[in-house]
Amino acid sequence: MSWDIYKSGFISYVMLERSLSKNSIAAYEDDVDKLIRWIDLTDCNKNVTEIDYYDLEHFVHWLNELGLGDKSQARIISGIKAFYRYLLLEDIISDDPSELLEGPKLRRKIPDVLSYEEIESIISNIDLSHPQGQRNRAILETLYACGLRVTELINLKLSNYYPDLGLVKVIGKNDKERIIPIGRSAIQFVDIYVNSVRRQMKTIHPDHVDFIFLNRRGKQLTRVMIYLMIKQSVKDAGIDKSISPHTFRHSFATHLVEGGADLKAVQDMLGHESITTTEIYTHLDTQFLRDAIMNYHPRNRKY
Repeated sequence: MSWDIYKSGFISYVMLERSLSKNSIAAYEDDVDKLIRWIDLTDCNKNVTEIDYYDLEHFVHWLNELGLGDKSQARIISGIKAFYRYLLLEDIISDDPSELLEGPKLRRKIPDVLSYEEIESIISNIDLSHPQGQRNRAILETLYACGLRVTELINLKLSNYYPDLGLVKVIGKNDKERIIPIGRSAIQFVDIYVNSVRRQMKTIHPDHVDFIFLNRRGKQLTRVMIYLMIKQSVKDAGIDKSISPHTFRHSFATHLVEGGADLKAVQDMLGHESITTTEIYTHLDTQFLRDAIMNYHPRNRKY
């Protein structure tokens, strides 16, 4: 059987069995295509069942020679591992040659975080005399209150907003739904925007009626609009930092962990599939850790 047939079976598997997004499926397909390309370029002439660990190791060296970054290489290797796990599951191979395959060691980058005082400064400097000011305040309050990804924010719908219960329903990665608490301050400003600004808009596009946050033309906001709005708000607050919408998500998670929130609860609110992704937010500053140990360690309490 040709590589294309095995690849087709793999793509069908990730599409139907794992319910991945279109982008994820395309990425997996591209990973296998790279392996097939390497085989063609090197005249390896091996069938999928004949490839061994050393072949895959040479493939990884080839990826490195292409000049791909560590993160890109690691993602491709992850895709190849998934491909061979599928072949093993389908009894096409009896041993997984990718099992011991290693990619570049990735350093876990600690995300930039705003202090609570900086967030307060950014939010309080928004000019509420303009309709867009009321909307922008509601947006920033929601980002920080719920720890949303920017795509989740712009896709928030009125039909998924439950202020009486203090909850919002969010459609996250891979179309997975999750329920997130939304705080009183965010509810207050979202309600002001919805009832006093949005309701008075002359035109709302029929296809965008259910989206909470709209632009002046009555259409759904874009990621770029959110980014530019935040960039201007940070500048107006006199804060000299490179801030993106994701910074509010990082700050939300970090402040919760610093405040003693259960890591599993933070994982659920962020929509992380793995707790190891959430663990990055345990990067607390040394003074916070020192104070925690001095105040709560049983050997320190009596001194």
